Amino acid sequence: MAEQVNTTHAANKKYAELYKKPGPWITVYVDASTGTVDTLRAGDVLPDRLRESLEKQGAAKADIQAVIDAVSPATGMPSPVSRYVLVRDGEAEVNEVLPGAMSGPEVVESGPIPDLVPLLKARGEDFPYVVAEVGRDGGEVHLQYARRNGVAETTTVEGDRENLTKIPGGGWSQGRYQHRTEEIWRKNADEIAAEIDRVVQASKARLLIIAGDIRARELVVEQLSEASRAIESTFESHTRTGGADKDALRTEIAARVAHVWTEQRKAILNRLANQTGQAHPEWTVGLGECIRALQQAQVGTLIMNDNALADHHVNALNTEPWIATAGEQPVNGELLAKIPAPAALVRAAALTDARVAMVPEGALPGGKSIAALLRWPTGPDVPRG
Repeated sequence: MAEQVNTTHAANKKYAELYKKPGPWITVYVDASTGTVDTLRAGDVLPDRLRESLEKQGAAKADIQAVIDAVSPATGMPSPVSRYVLVRDGEAEVNEVLPGAMSGPEVVESGPIPDLVPLLKARGEDFPYVVAEVGRDGGEVHLQYARRNGVAETTTVEGDRENLTKIPGGGWSQGRYQHRTEEIWRKNADEIAAEIDRVVQASKARLLIIAGDIRARELVVEQLSEASRAIESTFESHTRTGGADKDALRTEIAARVAHVWTEQRKAILNRLANQTGQAHPEWTVGLGECIRALQQAQVGTLIMNDNALADHHVNALNTEPWIATAGEQPVNGELLAKIPAPAALVRAAALTDARVAMVPEGALPGGKSIAALLRWPTGPDVPRG
């Protein structure tokens, strides 16, 4: 019987919905580490520093107080960590602690839209994955996320324990007993596999790691669906025994998550490379062309260098097409503000249901800092007005 426990993790917010709410917004991205004299001192002075900066920017008192209330140091978490906060109408709409060193400069700003670029950089290509620790008596199925600490959800499968252990011996009755034991193992494995398949399908996991008793692992893998087997890898250790090395499992998980990230990035860049020389390519490159494609909701994946276009500004619009170049007179939509290009591009991508991927500098062709994979090809049949 499967019993779901530890379901305190809330479903992910749909960040695109934030862009539809009117501002002003306060975006804060700061170091939240603790544990050293320097970080403790920095945490002590942080509230006053933020208050002073936001007062100079004309932020409302209620919004400033909401920021101060949200940025307490992240105690109980291994350093380094950072904190990302979005405040609107005196409330923190988003308040997240992000593992690892800061992925960019500190951000403390009040503006007409939320700036999700720091969160995107810190999260990177976040994705769900499943770790199943299995035994002959059942197991635990953990749903986790690549860029988040802890376990999002754990399901415990308690299998049948009757005649669970084979007893050495001989004779006809002993053969029946051992056959019965094998059947119990298989029945338990069926139930664990079914729960793994459910979690994988519901979460759209991109990685499945099976650890635990060697015979149980074999039986569970045999019973997995084709979709689960396609993303499965086995950790050769029995992690459910007393004294099991959990650090070794954590190290292996980190390595396999990193491998998935690498393969995802390769796949994106390979798609770009394969478009070179095509008569009607399904990609475009450069700021102006990517904005044009976003205006037509043509972008499937927007690809930017990690530190791309920070010095460029473009127009953010209040309705479709959401974005325009700095010198462009928009046909539709009213100008909200001229803002840094990365924030405006991420906003336009979210509002047109496009994915955003960050890649290292120099990864894009021709030394460009931005490109897009398109939902339909460019060519004479695509309006260019």
